Amino acid sequence: MPFELETYHRNVSDSELIADLRRVASELRKGSVTRAEQDERGNIHSCTIVRRFGSWSVALEKAGLENARTPMNVPEEDLFRNLEEVWTRLGRQPRYAETCKPLSRYSSGTYEKRFGTWRKALEAFIAYINEGAASESDLLVDAPELPKEIRERGPRKPGRKLQILVLIRDKGICQLCKRAIGDGLDYHIDHIKPWIKGGPTALENLQLLCSKCNLLKGDLDLTNGTEG
Repeated sequence: MPFELETYHRNVSDSELIADLRRVASELRKGSVTRAEQDERGNIHSCTIVRRFGSWSVALEKAGLENARTPMNVPEEDLFRNLEEVWTRLGRQPRYAETCKPLSRYSSGTYEKRFGTWRKALEAFIAYINEGAASESDLLVDAPELPKEIRERGPRKPGRKLQILVLIRDKGICQLCKRAIGDGLDYHIDHIKPWIKGGPTALENLQLLCSKCNLLKGDLDLTNGTEG
């Protein structure tokens, strides 16, 4: 067997080191990489990366990856708020493989560790959203300076948790043109019976529309086909 020297990595650029870290994370379908995983799958040894950036944590941060040692201490509510932001940004349920930086502050693996499985994490999140959305409908109950009819209808703009419930119920699909929301397609949470015509800001009177359909619909009342 011929004796050969390993590839010399000392002059490799920072961007190449970071690219190798990200490639390993992508292959593992994880939001973070341990030094052992890098040594097993990477083209560049973890010692080289640590020497360059000073620590493994800094290297992960530079690569936009999650420090595997910190998420276990993250409050459950922060994990739910992060999922709420990701779900809203996508306009649909986040997938396991895409729940990582830069889209998500925490990886799907973090949710697995906390809740047992990715599915259980989503179920816990839905329970959290349902509980919070129930209180959103009471936001204006104690605002006596507003007319009673407005207080009963709630605020014109649905809260974020109520928006999430619409996204979940409508499965990220525009209810008029039936296109899937996401991948750059803007969306709106629309009042089926317009708020200005007395339609409440409630789940049963809200629907998901893409921006084009929402603009075309305008103030059309879909409950009786009239415009205003």
